[in-house]
Amino acid sequence: MSWKLGGMLGGGGGGGTTMRAASCPSQELALSNRVYTTQKDLSSSGMHANVDGLYLAHLSSAVRTGNVAPASYVYAVAAFAAIEPGCLAFNAIQRRELQVALGDDVTLVPFLWPGGKVIDAAAATFEVDALKAAAAAGASVDGERLVELLGRRLRGQVASLSQTFVVDFYGTNLTVKVSSLATEAGDQVRVAALGAAAELFVAKAPGTKLKLSGGGGAARPKEIFRADFDFEKMGIGGLDKEFSAIFRRAFASRVFPPAVVSKLGVSHVKGMLLYGPPGTGKTLIARQIGKMLNGREPQVVNGPEILNKFVGQSEENIRKLFEAAEAEYAESGDASELHIIIFDEIDAICKQRGSAGAGAAGSVHDTVVNQLLSKIDGVNSLNNILVIGMTNRKDMIDEALLRPGRLEVHVEISLPDEHGRAQILRIHTGKMRDNKMLGPDVSVESIAARSKNYSGAELEGVCKSAASHAMNRLVDFRNLHAAVDGTKVLVSANDFTRALEDVQPALGATKDDFARCLLGGFLVHGPRAQALLSAGALFRDEVAHSTGNPLLSVLIEGSAGTGKTALAAKLAVESGFPFVRLVSPEQFVGYSEPAKCAALARVFDDAHKSPLSVVVLDNIERMIEYAPIGPRFSNVLLQTLLVLVKSMPPPGRRLLIVATTGDAEVMEQLSMRTAFNATLSTLPLNVTEVAAVVDGTAVSSPVVFDTDAEGAAVAAGTHGAAVRFGSASERSSAIQLLAAEDMGIKKLLMVLEMARTGRGDGTYAMEMGRLASVLQNVA
Repeated sequence: MSWKLGGMLGGGGGGGTTMRAASCPSQELALSNRVYTTQKDLSSSGMHANVDGLYLAHLSSAVRTGNVAPASYVYAVAAFAAIEPGCLAFNAIQRRELQVALGDDVTLVPFLWPGGKVIDAAAATFEVDALKAAAAAGASVDGERLVELLGRRLRGQVASLSQTFVVDFYGTNLTVKVSSLATEAGDQVRVAALGAAAELFVAKAPGTKLKLSGGGGAARPKEIFRADFDFEKMGIGGLDKEFSAIFRRAFASRVFPPAVVSKLGVSHVKGMLLYGPPGTGKTLIARQIGKMLNGREPQVVNGPEILNKFVGQSEENIRKLFEAAEAEYAESGDASELHIIIFDEIDAICKQRGSAGAGAAGSVHDTVVNQLLSKIDGVNSLNNILVIGMTNRKDMIDEALLRPGRLEVHVEISLPDEHGRAQILRIHTGKMRDNKMLGPDVSVESIAARSKNYSGAELEGVCKSAASHAMNRLVDFRNLHAAVDGTKVLVSANDFTRALEDVQPALGATKDDFARCLLGGFLVHGPRAQALLSAGALFRDEVAHSTGNPLLSVLIEGSAGTGKTALAAKLAVESGFPFVRLVSPEQFVGYSEPAKCAALARVFDDAHKSPLSVVVLDNIERMIEYAPIGPRFSNVLLQTLLVLVKSMPPPGRRLLIVATTGDAEVMEQLSMRTAFNATLSTLPLNVTEVAAVVDGTAVSSPVVFDTDAEGAAVAAGTHGAAVRFGSASERSSAIQLLAAEDMGIKKLLMVLEMARTGRGDGTYAMEMGRLASVLQNVA
């Protein structure tokens, strides 16, 4: 068989010299990775030494398999006296990769660089294996020392892609196969010179049992994230801060070579929990995270899909999720790719062990948690996995799963701030804008400012609702078969204003509840009422602007009908806080004690998710089921309220609590009064205040529930006209009579409404006999 050493990548030096293939005469020459001949044959071949003093020849195999091109490599040729004349000596690896048999004829032709310019490698990666398969089992190679050895042995060599070199690694013969060659410009090449500037990397060969450890270039740094990913194009907005925390805690260590991480003495984060209110983008992250990462596509698993009716199958489903990662880690070790497993609604399968009862269902949940714990951080734990759990009920997850080494990184995906809301709105109005269907009067920044405490899902609903209003204008409901001109659809700012009314945030203000507390507006009947408003506003402003008092609680006490609830409601709705909640006893009718406690805890938990919140606890003696006979009350509810009222919100969150009670003495006995920072008292009306109400001179303070696009206030109600008496003495007698009853503002307005009679001119008259009769009936 005849072979020819020729310049496939460069020019050949004439017809070449025909020679016979022979074996290297010594082990030392075989480990030099060169081809040898006699000095006479080398001189007569026409080859000239390059700048490193090497003679280069390019050998191409004549063997072709199907459509695959024959193997071709560049070798350094040197002279050795012990070689027989006319022979070209190869080591066994060189003969094997070229399929050259001993005694085959070969033709020696010089290799010339394309264009006469040497191509220098900036980086070269080698796949490492043992020369003998038996030696690979259980053997361990320090990657840092191997790279240092290759630097000494291969400097000055010319490497070809897929070419195999043999090295003696301190008594163990290894093969290193070239898997990639890159220039300084980043171009991948087939042939390059391994100069002093070349950076060498090593990795385990596929299928080898050899263990590669250590560092110092033992693996190329991994590019975890794609360079071209864009959150906005992926539909993710308002999560810049959260993604920064996720990258720092979970991905930063994986960007560095394993050697650097090993020297630091740290291990990779294996688990992360994303939690927060519904609609904030947790599941969206799960859907899109694969587009951000290089390598393997993440496995996205819905929690309930793990459960199975057959005994042991649920645990088997957990084990299957880790099979691919286990197989690759056994083969490649720390050089294996990152396997990401995402559990959406992880609280469905990882409840607190023992909480589901002692039956079969409870046992399944417990064993699933046990199996997941053993896979993440068990005896044979993996270093190439990242488990991401997502939930809006962090409190339900087993505590063992949240400890370091498991799902140790906890990132709250909270409600977006104004900047984040603007990002989300730009994403969801992007197609409207691109297709010229968004009106010029629409300001994303203005909508973001008015949509406090809206989640990402709710903002998407706002955009859909606005589009529906725009389309609705073009539909003739009397003739639904009429053609609709789609080019005339234009979403205006007014459509978004109406959409904000349609879609209310789950963690926003419950306007309807407070509107019922302020049906007649709020009547400022004198200096004492004005002082109460001023004091309440002072507490409200303290919470809004102070950094030292994130929690402030105020108790409003007074007898029935003195305006406690109205005052609390006015302070709450005019605070401008995004989260405003009214908690009243009628909401808990029919609830058991545990259900009431859970509902109260849920309100405060929701309040802690908002940057600014107001919680109004109306009539708390009824809330704790107080009855004077006994006396009786629910100690469970009392202790729950005492704990919640004193519970500090998370960092960056502020909370104002306003409570009302009709029995200050009971609050004192139950130690409830001392749980509040301040107390305001609403008292029965005195003569001056009764006169102001009767004469119509009391100021009716409007209550602002919302503002439209121009900022105009919407009032809840106004005070009625003055009452006329037959004479001044009747007026004076009526005022004295009313003041003597020690009634509150609510009862006074009711008495006046019942006792007065209307006149044709729109005014009202009062007869003393009718007033006395009403007072007798309502006493």
